[in-house]
Formats: sequence, structure tokens, C-alpha cells
Amino acid sequence: MTLLTSWGSTLASSSMVLLVGGLEVGLSYFPFFACLSSESRLVSAILGFSYSLIWFSVTILHITQCPHGQFIGRYESIVFYWPSLLCLTFLLGRFLYMFIKSLRVHLGWELPTEEKPFLEAHQAEHVKLLLRKPPLQERTKSWFQTRIYEWDPCFQFPSRMIGTTVLAFICLYLFIVIEFCVFTHVREELDLFEGKLDSHIGPPNDTGILTPVILQVKELISVAKGVWVVTILPASLTCVNYLFHILACYRKHIKRLWSGNKHFLPVTLRSLSSSESVVAIARYSGWQIAYILWGYLIIHVMQSLCGMMLMYSLVLPITHSRGLEVLQGLGIGILTITIIVGIMILQVWIAASFFLQPKMTSTDKQKPLALNNRKAFHNFNYFLFFYNVLLGLGACLSRLLTSCILGTWLIARIDRTIMQKGYERADMGFSTWIGMLYVDHYHTNPVLVSFCHILITGHRERKLQRVIKCWYLNQSAGPRVSARSKTRWLLLQTLINNPSLVQLRKAQGRGSRACAQMPWPSSES
Repeated sequence: MTLLTSWGSTLASSSMVLLVGGLEVGLSYFPFFACLSSESRLVSAILGFSYSLIWFSVTILHITQCPHGQFIGRYESIVFYWPSLLCLTFLLGRFLYMFIKSLRVHLGWELPTEEKPFLEAHQAEHVKLLLRKPPLQERTKSWFQTRIYEWDPCFQFPSRMIGTTVLAFICLYLFIVIEFCVFTHVREELDLFEGKLDSHIGPPNDTGILTPVILQVKELISVAKGVWVVTILPASLTCVNYLFHILACYRKHIKRLWSGNKHFLPVTLRSLSSSESVVAIARYSGWQIAYILWGYLIIHVMQSLCGMMLMYSLVLPITHSRGLEVLQGLGIGILTITIIVGIMILQVWIAASFFLQPKMTSTDKQKPLALNNRKAFHNFNYFLFFYNVLLGLGACLSRLLTSCILGTWLIARIDRTIMQKGYERADMGFSTWIGMLYVDHYHTNPVLVSFCHILITGHRERKLQRVIKCWYLNQSAGPRVSARSKTRWLLLQTLINNPSLVQLRKAQGRGSRACAQMPWPSSES
């Protein structure tokens, strides 16, 4: 009980320390966001530029005074702080552009830019594209557009997705650097351990018990170090590919929701509450970065284990002059797998040839699901029962191994669940992804935004017309146009532009007959 109490208090204190640390970092960087989003552009540009310049100067001073460190050694500060310098340089340029722009507006050299429109240009283009007829023949796509990515000019990623991706790249780079530093220290310790093991190795002719064991341990350490270094690149490239792939999946999923297609979502996650969705969009950025970092580490470990298996099953036996044994074992394994797969294919062929009724028409692609030769089928089922039990043992282990490999390989993919069907809600990362999609769908749907834009514009126009009418009523003198005269004038203009409509109008009184007998100008005039 005492142990559990101490462990709980330690965990609670650690959580509070992390919370306070997060708030401290947030307060340190909050002025950047406040200056970027402030309405007083001139003052915020000056303050933001000054604050960014202070951070940039302090970082440069720290790098020049302490360029080296204990982990990497030479130029450690440059390796760790160049992403910060790059971001601060971007902020300096951004605030300088804001200052010049707002100063020109303040001096009257340039008209003030309008605030961000309610309906953005890419959203309006998306709605126009929906209202057009689809082309009869689709244009040919390049290999890059077909296999990798196709640019959509009517879609724009939100700043949250772009910022999360950039920050994930920076955190992944720093994580890889820290991991390599830790590996360097571990390798130094292993080298010292190997030196101690060398002192216990006897002369070459010694046939003691410890000598072969020590040699195997040294070989294991050497192989582990080499495999770990080699797998850094594929593990990092896998996570980098995931970051780009998540952006592509975001566009694909959000466009499906815009079109009203929710079939790609699990049934258990199609009805998230509004509060869960709002919390999900607040969690997404932090969870995406954490999933990428953990995913890199787990993928790196898994790839290292696969590399160790490859070394001990194929490479090392060949280097130890046991290549013939490896070929024999590989041949037996391939033969066993071939027999198993062949028998499974043979079962399917026998079922299609003897135990199904013939096709109803010659145009059918396959036979109907109707049994034929039932007695022979029961005998076939009985004699293969015992073999299928043994085959099922291997299939069950294969299922477990495949799920473990896929689960560890896709652990960094927050846009894809690794849970079984029906248990997707237990995957908190995937639930966060779905909730974030719902919030973006309801707030950035181009059709909905266009409809709201039309309502707002119409309301403003009607309000402006009422103001103009009131202004005319307040004038003491001036021409007044009645609504009836205005209607008649618009009718006459319509009939002049469309002479064929004259024959379709009902003759109402003398005025209508006179209009019908008027010599209308031709369409060419």
C-alpha cells in the first residue's frame, strides 16, 4: 500500500510538472501568435519584430558562446538550434512585411486591404466546379498524378494541418538526433564491455566453455550495432512518408464528407458528440506529433529485429561457410509453403469443378452458389477435416504475426485505426482524427459556406436598399419614380430585347395592341 501511494504521488507530481512546463512554453511563445493575429497591424508588426529579434539574438548568442556540448560534441548547438533560427528568420520576414504594408496604408500610399472574405476563392471555385457538367472525356494524367499525388486548385489545406506537419518534421529531426546521441553513448559502453570480454578469451587453441559464448556475445553486439545504424534511414523515411500521406488522406476524407459520403467511417464513429469533436480538434496537433515520434521509435525497433533475423538466418551462416545448410533449409521452407498453398488452391479448384452447379448462362462470370454432388462434397469435407485442423494452427499464428506487424508498422498513422472492426472507438488517436474531420467539415464545407455567403450578401443588399429609400424620402425636392412606371419601363426593355415574347403576351386593352403593332428593331440592330 505504501508503495502504491508513493508511486501515485510521484505520478501526480510529474503530471503537474509537465502541465506547468507546458504553460511556461505557451506563455513564452504566445506573443508571436498575438502579434500575428492582432487587428492593429502597425503596432503588432513593431512589437512582433522586436520580440522575434530578441529571441533571434539570444539564440545566436547562445550558439556562439556554447557551440559544443556533451552529447554530440562539436557544433552541437548548431545541430539542435538551426530549426529555431530558420523559424525565427521566417517570423522576422513576416513581421517586416506586415510593417511595410501597414505603414504604406497609414501614410495613404496604398489602399487598406479588405479583411478576409467569408467565402474564399478556392471554395467558390469548388462550388462552380460542382455546377458544371462533367467533361465527356477525362484528361490524361501523368505518372506522378496517377501514382503519387494530384494537385487540386479548388482545395486548400488549413493552417493547422500545415503547421502541424512542419512542427512534426522538426520534432522528428530532433528526436532522431537525440536517439543517435544516446546510441553513441550506448555504443561506447558496449565497446568497453567488449574490451572486458576480450580479457576472458583464452589462447587460440583453448577449448574452454566460455570462449565460444564470449565470441557469440561479441558477434551479437556487433550485429546489433550495425543493424541499428542501418535501419535509421528507412525508419525515418517511413515516418516522413506518413506525414505526407496523412495530408493526402485528410484531403480525400474531407472531400468525401463534403459530398455526403460517410461510408468510409466506422459505424461506431459516425455519431460523435459535438463536445468530443471540439476536444478532438484541440488534441489533434499534439497527438499527431506524439504518434509520429512513438511510431518512429517502434518502427525502428521492429526493423532492427527484422534485420537481426535476416542476419542470423541468411548472412552470418553464409559468412561462416554454412551456405549449403542455409540453402537446404530455405529450400525445405519454400517447398513446405508451396505445398500448403498448392493444396489450398487445389481445394478451391475442386470445389469450382465438381461441387458447384454449371453456369445458368454463358455470359455469367462464375458459377452460382448452388451445391452439386452433395455426397461427394461431404466425403471431401470429412477427409480434409483433420488436415484443415493442422493448417488452422499455422493460419492462426500467421494471423497473429500479421496483425502484430501491421499494428507496429501503422502505429504512427493517426488517420488509420489498428483496432478490429467494431472496436474502433477504443483507438483514441483515430477517434481524434474523425472528430477533427467533423469540425472542419461543418465549418469549411464550400456548399454551406456559399449558401451562407449568399444569405449574408442578400441581407446587406436589402439593408442598403432600405437606407437608400429612406434617403430619397428625406429629400425635399427631386424626381420621384413610381413603382408602376419602373415596372412598365422594365417590361418595355424586355420586349425590345426579346421580340418573340410579344406574340405570347395577352392583349390587355389598347396599350397592349399598340405595343404589338410597334415596329420592333431586328436583333442585329
